[in-house]
Amino acid sequence: MAGGDKRTDDGPATGVVIKTRPKTKKPSMYKVLMLNDDYTPMEFVVHVLERFFGKSNEEANRIMMHVHMRGVGLCGVYTYEVAETKVTQVMDLARQSQHPLQCTIEKE
Repeated sequence: MAGGDKRTDDGPATGVVIKTRPKTKKPSMYKVLMLNDDYTPMEFVVHVLERFFGKSNEEANRIMMHVHMRGVGLCGVYTYEVAETKVTQVMDLARQSQHPLQCTIEKE
């Protein structure tokens, strides 16, 4: 080795490459709430709960009675976009059917 080069030949340098992943944050969840009114038929409320929230007839009746007795009831908990879509679907059907049924979302 000319010129005083002090190299050792241990082979290629090896190491572990650490790839950092950005931490993904869970999306905020929103409660879809149904509000009581004195005009919307109970059967319509049950239909809405079955159709848009996938509730069984028994569970839909239980939620409907809760809304009727307490003034407000929980239909489900979803991400913002899903909750907003469900509220829009309920409100559209209620308007088409000429019922004053109201649904809203609230951050969990």
